[in-house]
Amino acid sequence: MTTTTSPLLTATGVTMRFGGLTAVRAVDLTVAPHEIVGLIGPNGAGKTTFFNCLTGLYRPTQGTVTYRDAVLPPKPHLVSAAGIARTFQNIRLFANMTVLENVLVGRHTRTREGLLAALVRGPRYRHAEAESAQRAMELLEFTHLAGKARHLARNLPYGEQRRLEIARALAGDPGLLLLDEPTAGMNPQETRATQTLVRAIRDRGTAVLVIEHDMRFIFTLCDRIAVLVQGTKLTEGTPEAVQADERVIAAYLGTPDEPRTSDDNAAAPTEETP
Repeated sequence: MTTTTSPLLTATGVTMRFGGLTAVRAVDLTVAPHEIVGLIGPNGAGKTTFFNCLTGLYRPTQGTVTYRDAVLPPKPHLVSAAGIARTFQNIRLFANMTVLENVLVGRHTRTREGLLAALVRGPRYRHAEAESAQRAMELLEFTHLAGKARHLARNLPYGEQRRLEIARALAGDPGLLLLDEPTAGMNPQETRATQTLVRAIRDRGTAVLVIEHDMRFIFTLCDRIAVLVQGTKLTEGTPEAVQADERVIAAYLGTPDEPRTSDDNAAAPTEETP
């Protein structure tokens, strides 16, 4: 589903250096409303580092990131409040909280009641709490987890934990959802279910930017794909155009004189928990 409306997200000349290492170099990328955009590339391409620049975990060395024409501050909680949510490569649930409580945590950017209201627990606070619980249960229904709302997150199977992360991210009612390898470690059935879920998220009005190594998943899911290689955007286009690009094939298969690169996260400091 392509669109000609103004982009939700615009990254212009985003560069990220760590000392003498340039992990991301002058990358431009846009995501339009109701669009699913894929970001692919071999290990060490800078994909996760670029995600971290978009979501405020890193302050880009150069370049700007705007959302709905406003420059995003390099602070994760402000990026979330602006309308961008994300998941991570490694599951980051609150293991000893229930499934419902995990989703309720994601509602904090959309509630206005502060500490005093929580202590007093007046009618306004109780109404906001009830609204949050209702919205959380709607998202659990949407992600097929409502039957496990009272289960501890740590007791969910792996695939359901991944879906719970997505439900928590959606709890903030984002206009854009960033997914970092959402099918990592999944079996084929779980991968197909995730593809269906991502399409449903888009159909409900949330644009999606996704990093993924499963090429079948990415090429059948996305409206447009960008390819990063050694921190630089190699090409961008429709799945058909990217699949046919010989440079993309060479980037994945490698050439005899091509140096090996390390994993994305090994090239940068350890990510902080937002």
